[in-house]
Amino acid sequence: MSTPQSPDPEQRFTALFDGTYGDVLRFVRRRHGDEGAEDVVADAFLVAWRRFEDLPEDPGDARAWLFGIARGTLANSRRGVRRRDALGVRLADHGARAGQVNDDAATLRLDVGRSWTHLTETEQEVIALTVLDGLTSAQSARVLGVTPVAYRLRLSRARRRLRRLVEDGPPPIPRPAADRTARSVETTWEATS
Repeated sequence: MSTPQSPDPEQRFTALFDGTYGDVLRFVRRRHGDEGAEDVVADAFLVAWRRFEDLPEDPGDARAWLFGIARGTLANSRRGVRRRDALGVRLADHGARAGQVNDDAATLRLDVGRSWTHLTETEQEVIALTVLDGLTSAQSARVLGVTPVAYRLRLSRARRRLRRLVEDGPPPIPRPAADRTARSVETTWEATS
């Protein structure tokens, strides 16, 4: 009786690529935006091919392993961007979309979106790994290089902070000093008139 042979590494990698490319691309886009995301993903798969002997057998673990590689590749990409920025290359900021929304669900999404920007990068990362990427605590912990217990603790704290921000509203944006000075001059002028 012959035992079934596992596919050769090239076939296995092709299957992995076909099955996870979209997920890894979404993972990177959420953290990096559209510009350059495909390049980051391509670099991540190149690293994955080079480290193919480390690929976990379980498909979920393999997906988490790829997310970890993509996260490291993204960090390298960000360092490169910071180096270019230090040389004077400025990236344009995209303005927030304005519009009136009456739907309660849409309003909640807007509240979460506004509150999301007040979370730290670490808090955003732990929530995204579970909620947006659908990883288990163990898989998410592997991506971040921490224990599952540490990951669950970070996730609990991040969710609690996001909930408070949504319920209480994000902190107000401080007015520029020039605006405060102008108001105090106006108030002083009115008081003396």
